[in-house]
Amino acid sequence: MGNIFKKLGIGLVIGGVLVGIARSQEVPFDFQLLFIIIALIGALLFMLLDAPSVGTMSGGKSLVAVAVFWVLLITVCFAGASLLPQFDPEDERAKITKLLEREREKSEQGKTEKLLALAKSLDEQVKVLEERLKGVAGGAPVASAPPPGKKPAAASAGGEGDIMKVGEEQWQLQECYNCHKLRGEGGKKRGPELDNIGSLLTVEEIQMKIADPKSFMAEGYEKEWQKGIMPNKFKDLMDPKEMLALATWLGTFKNTSVNTPKPIKKS
Repeated sequence: MGNIFKKLGIGLVIGGVLVGIARSQEVPFDFQLLFIIIALIGALLFMLLDAPSVGTMSGGKSLVAVAVFWVLLITVCFAGASLLPQFDPEDERAKITKLLEREREKSEQGKTEKLLALAKSLDEQVKVLEERLKGVAGGAPVASAPPPGKKPAAASAGGEGDIMKVGEEQWQLQECYNCHKLRGEGGKKRGPELDNIGSLLTVEEIQMKIADPKSFMAEGYEKEWQKGIMPNKFKDLMDPKEMLALATWLGTFKNTSVNTPKPIKKS
C-alpha cells in the first residue's frame, strides 16, 4: 500500500511540474488538464506493474476476466475522452471562411456572386413596380415602395440588434476570449477582464484600442503592454463596420461589480 501512495505522489508531482511549466508559457487550461491526466495514467501503469500476480484460472474464467478487463478499459477511455474539450473542425472552418470572406469578394467568384445578388434585387424591385401598376389600373390605393437600396422602416428597426449580433460574432471570430475574460468566460492572464469596459471607455476609444493596441494601457498590465501581447492585426482582419460593431457591443458592458482595470491613454 505504501508503494502505491509513493507512486501516486510521484505522478502528482510530475503532473504539477508539467502544469506549472504550461502555465508559465500561458498554455490554455485544457492542455494543462490533459498533462496532469497523462501523468496520473503513467503512475497508474507503474502501480499495475507492482500488482500481485493473478492466480491460475480455468479457461472459461480467464476468458471472462479478459473480456471484463477490456470492456472496463474501453469504457474508461471513452468516458474520459468525452469529458475533455472537443475540437470542432466545422467551427474552425466557419471562422476561417469568415476571415477570408473579404478576399473572396475581391475574386472573380465574389464579383459573380455580387452580380447575382444585384440581379435578384432588381428583379424584386420590378415585381414591386408591377404590383403598383396593377393597383393603379384597378383604382386601388398604391402603397409607396421603398426606394432602391433603402430598407423599409420595419426592416431598419432591427439595425441596432444587427450591430450587436455582428459585434458578438467578431468577438468569437477573432477569438478575443483567449486573452480577455467576459461574462465569466475566457482567460484574463494576457489581457484584462472586460465586463465593465463600457464604463471606462467610449465606443470610439474602444475602437481605437482594437485598431491600435498601443493607444491605451490597462493598469496592472504594463509588462504585457510593453511586450505588445495584443496583436496589431485586427485593423486588417476586420473592416471598419465590423470593428465598430465589436466596439459598440463591448461598450454595452457596464458591470461595475467587476474590477476591470482602468485604461490609461498613451500618446
